[in-house]
Amino acid sequence: MNARFGTGSTGDQTSLTVNGAMVLADASGALYWPDRGLLVVADLHLEKGTAFAGRGTLLPPYDTAATLTRLEAVCRRLAPRRVLCLGDSFHDRRAGARVSADDGRRLAALIQAHEWLWVVGNHDPAPPPDWGGRVVDDWVEGPLVFRHEAQNTAPGDLTPAGEISGHYHPKASVPTRARRVGGRCFITDGNRLVLPAFGAYTGGLDVREAALRRLFPGAFSIVLLHRDRGYAFHSTHILGADLADTGTY
Repeated sequence: MNARFGTGSTGDQTSLTVNGAMVLADASGALYWPDRGLLVVADLHLEKGTAFAGRGTLLPPYDTAATLTRLEAVCRRLAPRRVLCLGDSFHDRRAGARVSADDGRRLAALIQAHEWLWVVGNHDPAPPPDWGGRVVDDWVEGPLVFRHEAQNTAPGDLTPAGEISGHYHPKASVPTRARRVGGRCFITDGNRLVLPAFGAYTGGLDVREAALRRLFPGAFSIVLLHRDRGYAFHSTHILGADLADTGTY
């Protein structure tokens, strides 16, 4: 497929290979592994709006409803057998008590319809127990290990193979003929992959920043999410050939 701008592929789903497993970067921000019927989302941060309101920063209290609407839609479309939430599903330990009754019923219906796994995150060491689902520290399936935060390796160490994670909320911007276009993104080097945040009120960390460059010191690819489409780019398009080849910035 040809991209509307830059180089790479575009569409509702972009095929990626991580440690030999073919997965699909969905334009919703979810990752789907067709061979296993596994849908993966990261960093829902449910009830972030009410958490900020409690500290005096007023935001419209609709982030949970908006996030669940998107999650319901991708579950209907892809009909996964198992759903894996990669941590920080709730913005804090008291978020469950702030979820409205209607949103609670919607979430319960999703959990009952699928095999549901909660990976613990730094915001939610233990998701609220009333919602159901199974809580795990990480999840290993086939050649892939799923965890909240990527294992940071020392310089010279091999990148963990087959690692899928969230936590960093990656985003990117790429040059076009008219302007730079930015958005959430998947980032991968074929050994590890970091998902974008799925939650409605989540910010992002640019792929050029040090925390992500330490995880991806060499060449990498992204799938940039923009206007309900995914666009694949190589790191040379984002960093420039010299920077991407040397791993410096």
